[in-house]
Amino acid sequence: MNNNSLPQIPLRAVFMRGGTSRALFFRAEDLPPAGPARDSMILSAMGSPDPNKRQLDGMGAGTSSTSKIAIIAKSTREDADIDYTFGQVSVDAPVISYKGNCGNISSAVGPYAVEEGLVETSGYQATVRIHNTNTGKIIVARFDLQNGLPKLDGDFALDGVAGTGAPIALSFLAPGGSSTGKTLPTGRAREVLETDGFGAIEVSLVDVSNPIACIHAQSLGLTGRESPAEITETPGLLEKIETIRIAAAVRMGICSLEEAQTTVRNLPQIAIVSAPTDQDSPATNIVLRMISTGQAHASSPITGGICLAATMKLPGSVAHALARANKDTRQPLSIAHPSGTLALDADISGSTVDDFSVNAVTVFRTARRLMQGEVMVPRHRI
Repeated sequence: MNNNSLPQIPLRAVFMRGGTSRALFFRAEDLPPAGPARDSMILSAMGSPDPNKRQLDGMGAGTSSTSKIAIIAKSTREDADIDYTFGQVSVDAPVISYKGNCGNISSAVGPYAVEEGLVETSGYQATVRIHNTNTGKIIVARFDLQNGLPKLDGDFALDGVAGTGAPIALSFLAPGGSSTGKTLPTGRAREVLETDGFGAIEVSLVDVSNPIACIHAQSLGLTGRESPAEITETPGLLEKIETIRIAAAVRMGICSLEEAQTTVRNLPQIAIVSAPTDQDSPATNIVLRMISTGQAHASSPITGGICLAATMKLPGSVAHALARANKDTRQPLSIAHPSGTLALDADISGSTVDDFSVNAVTVFRTARRLMQGEVMVPRHRI
């Protein structure tokens, strides 16, 4: 039978967990060029758009953490081994946002590249230099090998993921200005943002790895201890936060008002922060509730956590005023979130708005190939 007559198109894919997220991984050579045809195939594979927000007819799972894709190719750059394009697939709209990156999915790129034979390795450890095409930034992944493949077993526990695994060190190099070209897009550590219908709110607008709008929980009438379910169920709260996100996207120069309302629905992430209390570990620097793609995150996006870590180090910012300082400056920063904590090593220079610079931020994740084969795309949908 001619393949063109088949009702469904088989598309080579790998289903990967990276950190606390999951994504379909595609080889760039298997997809059409960037554009509507490629997006139609990906949307269909993921089960989007779904007005019921469940993605039952695809590989997504109805949440922002599980509605993601990665497109991988060998890099032509001298400073990178792999080109990696991230896509945030809307659950309920026919939209894929290629603005910004996902740190959790970034952690799966190195292991995927090794398993696919896209990079050469030897010895007991792999170093994979990843060019994220969304941001133009370089990410370096380092992880142990076993019989030439990424090692899986280990004693590293990742909050939000059951069990333990082998750690992957992920270093984001010079991550400032990933979406806007500036670490501080407005040149301010803190400012008042005017929103449509909800008035003024104090924020810090920072762009490191991914842009965030950092807000004190009390400014939203919250304690900062609410669960994702409580945030979701609070009448009008997510709508108010979405209004703030749209205003922040325009203020930061991420996109136009129309784009923020339609196609760029994932940036900036909204970091709702509060000061640690006696119920937190003494090592906790700040408490976070993150809103990503209109949903309350069950843990913390890596890129948003990276940006918050930088914001904590910025004098005058909302986060700096609330954060508990480390007595030992070499100690990692610790962000408490609904599923546990996120530790980050941040290499930062400068202490004022004029000279503030982020050299690198390193986090540790685990990742695993969950399934490989072909995802079926109904022909009539593309």
